[in-house]
Amino acid sequence: MPSKRPQRYTSLVDGTKKFRLSDLDTGETWGLAKEAARLHEASIEDEFRELADLLAYASAHSLLVIIQGRDAAGKDGCVRKILSFSNVQTARVTAFKVPSPEELAHDFLWRIHKAAPQKGDLAIFNRSHYEDVVAVRVHNLVPKEVWQKRYDQINAFEDILADANTIIVKFFLHISSGEQERRLLERENDARMFWKLNPSDWIERDSWDQTTDAYEAAFNKCGSSRHPWHVIPADKKWFRDVAVIETLVSILRPYRRGWMAELEKIGLTAKAEIAKARMHNQSATQAEHKGGKKRNKGGAKGTT
Repeated sequence: MPSKRPQRYTSLVDGTKKFRLSDLDTGETWGLAKEAARLHEASIEDEFRELADLLAYASAHSLLVIIQGRDAAGKDGCVRKILSFSNVQTARVTAFKVPSPEELAHDFLWRIHKAAPQKGDLAIFNRSHYEDVVAVRVHNLVPKEVWQKRYDQINAFEDILADANTIIVKFFLHISSGEQERRLLERENDARMFWKLNPSDWIERDSWDQTTDAYEAAFNKCGSSRHPWHVIPADKKWFRDVAVIETLVSILRPYRRGWMAELEKIGLTAKAEIAKARMHNQSATQAEHKGGKKRNKGGAKGTT
């Protein structure tokens, strides 16, 4: 399967050059207007649904979508957008929050691996193992010599998943400090968003530069041709949405032929088994019919 990934509405971090978040305008749309974005998203919705179904029915691969971003970057909205086009029977979302005591008693990837998707499934990580080289680093939760080793461990982990036919797509939703502040204030004026209110969101803003450094290190150390990062300008929600769906469709599209071939094999096997079942059923019916005739004849001879 081709390893080349699309770059249409994202900034691709694939290890070819050093990436800095300041290189990408958070309001960038690459010339795409809002109405055109809506039309394009509508034009690929059915294709995404079909690809999600083929992923599930062929069960030859799994899909892991990792969504990272600062507070109020739109991670929840991104999850809802993906789920709205996904196969609901095989999609699962895991939101990785502060580790529990049980999780802390294991290695940092233990809880992540447990949530990895099986073949045919879509798993969405709302935050992920990258918190262990971002939040952990920014807040000095473990010594530097511990989190420094995690980049290589993450790369090895993602290779293990990919070798088991997991398609990994990593998104970073890139918003500006000003847009984040606007969204945080907006939450305080909308009762429907009160559940999101969290004082730590404002405290985290004091670590903006340190968080930027931590993310850039994660991108540059864990972005490769096999597992690139897709950094999406996310100040405009409509652009974020179309960029996410377009990227997923572009990545999954090359797998369609293989999935259809797999379904053909499944269909041929199932049809052969059905044919055997029908023959068995017909034989049983014929035997029962013959037995019924014999019983009827015997009964007729004994009648006076």
